[in-house]
Amino acid sequence: MATFKACIRRQRNDGLYTVFIRITHKREAKYIDTGKAVDKSKLRKGEIKSPEILSYCANQIKGYNDLLNAVDISNWSISEIISYLQNVDKDISFSQYARKYTFEMATVRKMERNSKNYKWAYQSLEKFAQSENIMFSRLTTKFIQDWINSLANTNRAKEMYPICIRMIFNAALEEFNDYDHNIIRIKTNPFRKIEIPKADTPTKRALEIPVLQSFFNGFMPMTKYLSSRTEISRDVAEMVFCLAGMNTADLYELKKENLKGDLLCYHRQKTKKHRSDGAYLEIRIPPRIQHLFEKYKSDNEYLLNFNHRYQDNNTFNTNVNGGLKVYCKANNLPPICIYNFRHSWATIAQNNCHASTEEIGFALNHSSAHRVTEGYIKKDYSPISVLNEKVIACVFGNGLKK
Repeated sequence: MATFKACIRRQRNDGLYTVFIRITHKREAKYIDTGKAVDKSKLRKGEIKSPEILSYCANQIKGYNDLLNAVDISNWSISEIISYLQNVDKDISFSQYARKYTFEMATVRKMERNSKNYKWAYQSLEKFAQSENIMFSRLTTKFIQDWINSLANTNRAKEMYPICIRMIFNAALEEFNDYDHNIIRIKTNPFRKIEIPKADTPTKRALEIPVLQSFFNGFMPMTKYLSSRTEISRDVAEMVFCLAGMNTADLYELKKENLKGDLLCYHRQKTKKHRSDGAYLEIRIPPRIQHLFEKYKSDNEYLLNFNHRYQDNNTFNTNVNGGLKVYCKANNLPPICIYNFRHSWATIAQNNCHASTEEIGFALNHSSAHRVTEGYIKKDYSPISVLNEKVIACVFGNGLKK
């Protein structure tokens, strides 16, 4: 049990005595500065006699006792008690915590791509709040609901951003609140009463076969550069399509060790940390694009040299889409982004090659609903390459580079 007493210690240079509250616990004492001071006239034999100061300290001590009576301090040190009393009612900055959470997500947990969504989410919240230092006490149900309402006209953000903020908020609850000892520093949870809206169903991104043919048979705009961004983008689009819709992040991150003969053996960047199989996949490089692997051959541990020009796979993806915009405009094609080729591959696989949804999901390296069963099976990835050649033939005929 902790005991409290108002007291003074040594005299200051200005002749006054600072008033402290002494806390004794397990025969050890520490002091909390009250911010008050008295002169000699308010002391008698070293004891405080000022009614105003004693009344103030009595109220402080009552508050401290109320706080400690609500928790079990039997195993606490005196320092833990002091820290609790000084911080329990202190508001915490959500903005600072969100920045710390996002930084650790990108660096410690190696989830840089996901961390950007969280960064955009708290930046959206701060923009709505018109403050870069939002306190947890401000995050009421009404405030969060008003912010979500402001996202109503977005396609994905109205669902993704609140989910990110809720994840950060729940992590803070775990860190700052000790429910076993009734230490509650974050006293509200606005998400208990909030229903997060669903994102809009995305429009189908698949391109018709004639559009794909026009794209791949288009002309390259003139440029003064030997290997322009537009040329790289067009080549990457063909590689993505001819590798069963491979993501640009996976293409960028391929290492020489991922190539076994003409077989690419790799783990999907987006989901490898969330799946027991590491999102592993094997696919044969089709003859049509083998010359592109030679064209972009790397002189370091990477299989392709895109890392010479772009610092990471996010920058690579952004520049590929930028180059596609120029290429499509020059060829009078509708706006096309790199993800259209993944959607197009899947659509052709089903509609023209009559592949099942399960076969397409396997080729796209989506997680399976039969994860337990798959744990018993040694996978054969060769059907992916067979299906891929069929899809290529639907667009390019025999699949060979003309």
